[in-house]
Amino acid sequence: MNSLRNVKVGETATVIKVHGDGAVRRRIMDMGITKGVRITVRKVAPLGDPLELTVRGYELSIRKADAEMIEVQ
Repeated sequence: MNSLRNVKVGETATVIKVHGDGAVRRRIMDMGITKGVRITVRKVAPLGDPLELTVRGYELSIRKADAEMIEVQ
């Protein structure tokens, strides 16, 4: 599985599937990260956590652990 965590700064990826269960998966999907959406990684903090993304025209910061659950291509 290629996760969002492995996408380099400046690259764009398309979401294939959001893994996880229950409240965590629902929270990720409520932020607009759903199947088929394109995500651009804008910045990564010095220690790698969090990641700053552009999703559906807005800026979003997520933790590495959450990014690991997002399968992209």
